[in-house]
Amino acid sequence: MLIPSIDLLGGRIVQLVQGEKLHLAFDDFDYWIERFSKYPLVQLIDLDAAMRQGDNTALVEQICKRLPCQVGGGISTVARAQSVLAAGAKRVIVGSALFKEEQGTGSVNTPFAQELAAVIGPQHIVAGIDSRNGLIAIKGWKAQVALTPDDAIPALEPYAAAFLYTYIDGEGLMRGFPTEIAIRLRAITERQLIVAGGIRSQHEIDTLAQLNIDAVAGMAVYTNLLAV
Repeated sequence: MLIPSIDLLGGRIVQLVQGEKLHLAFDDFDYWIERFSKYPLVQLIDLDAAMRQGDNTALVEQICKRLPCQVGGGISTVARAQSVLAAGAKRVIVGSALFKEEQGTGSVNTPFAQELAAVIGPQHIVAGIDSRNGLIAIKGWKAQVALTPDDAIPALEPYAAAFLYTYIDGEGLMRGFPTEIAIRLRAITERQLIVAGGIRSQHEIDTLAQLNIDAVAGMAVYTNLLAV
């Protein structure tokens, strides 16, 4: 399944390369909402919230009223997760808050994961696993913890309905998602697995679907390389 992505930054829909360099920006929300309206799920990320530089809460609420969205970006408390769900999100994507930074290492924030699942239910949680050079990146990809996705996913499995793995090394470059990573991650969880980062063609999406993996695409959609 293809899951189109809407990334919000400074009140616009944007596409960044590897989470840093602005490549595309759009103001025509109605156009993209209409194009994505046929999809059963759309991914909506508030990049300002993820980067701790403000938020796009009003836009998130407006889009959630018109599209079925899983929403991420800066969701670091139970109250914030509840607020996003109350605004119309189908699920919340939680990333940085699921991990603890420790000197020289890192760990899964199991107490927070347990609390969040107890309050809103695992069915409403997508665990965001963002990876650069094999290690998990947090805080809008500005920091890393010494923890691999292979370590984190099994530890978080009881608390989430799905895992969203983003391959930062390929994000926005449209070079394809590494098949070997997809196969490895599929083998370590029974939950829904969604991957993102470099996806560029329908053939690639179909190949991932055969592995029972869903795909998020952004840059390929907004450059019309991938038809939606």
